[in-house]
Amino acid sequence: MGRETHTSLPDLTGKVAVVTGASDGIGTVIATQLARSGAEVVMPVRSAAKGERAAESIRTAVPGAQISTRTLDLSSLNSVAALASELVSEGRSIDILVNNAGVMQPPERQVTRDGFELQFGTNHLGHFALTLGLLPLLRKGGARVTHQTSIAARSATINWDDLDWERSYDVMKAYSQSKLAVALFARELEARSRAGGWGITSNIAHPGISPTNLLAAQPGLGRPKDSAGRRLIGVLARLGIAGTVDSAAQPGLVAAAGSDAGGDQFFGPKRVIGGPPTEVGMWKPMRRMDDARRLWDASEHLTGVRLSS
Repeated sequence: MGRETHTSLPDLTGKVAVVTGASDGIGTVIATQLARSGAEVVMPVRSAAKGERAAESIRTAVPGAQISTRTLDLSSLNSVAALASELVSEGRSIDILVNNAGVMQPPERQVTRDGFELQFGTNHLGHFALTLGLLPLLRKGGARVTHQTSIAARSATINWDDLDWERSYDVMKAYSQSKLAVALFARELEARSRAGGWGITSNIAHPGISPTNLLAAQPGLGRPKDSAGRRLIGVLARLGIAGTVDSAAQPGLVAAAGSDAGGDQFFGPKRVIGGPPTEVGMWKPMRRMDDARRLWDASEHLTGVRLSS
């Protein structure tokens, strides 16, 4: 599992792919492989400098790659709206959208610029608002939308009485909720697309356990050094027990562009801890479509972003 892994993708020449969180880790791997298959890749990033370094690394790995960066802070609904407006004004259809970016386990409760609990606001609400904002371009391209969840969603619940965890904050439960919300949104997007004839397909992916940067040192989150969990996973990856960043990206690539993927499917590593990508069964919390519909309504209310009639 320490070897570099490449998922076989169809020719994506002429396709436009938007990948959030592509400035490092799994996102960079996904963006690189989409570019290698011929897609033009748009990388919305919070840090322009970091994004351009990642873009240059992709251009080096894939000579002639069409890569561009845009500004996006998923913790700000104004930033999300600005990017959506910018891309819609350009009018180019989007063929692939990978909602990959995320934050995990700040040392203490933090909020987004709009006052939402940081993990729920960034991982779910930011991507919810972005996807709905880009809906005209996604429909135009008959796009496939991929949403990155986490094994944390496997036993997660939605804290309906306190979505922002204001009364009793549990950092891991809040993270788990955010990743379950990602998956429920994915399923409801697919359901609404089918019912409305939008032509969009929506899939879910999870990376398994791998040494990504979610638990790495992030001073901006108040984490000055790698977490103990991140260090342990790094050791397991080097021993071939856990996945690598490269292998962890493959389920998302299959979901986003694999020829065997349709819609309302869930992809992950063969074993939860790692392995080649494969379709897996929906985890129990993801099967509650009443929750998916309720969450969609709550997300519209919280973000103020709604489907245009």
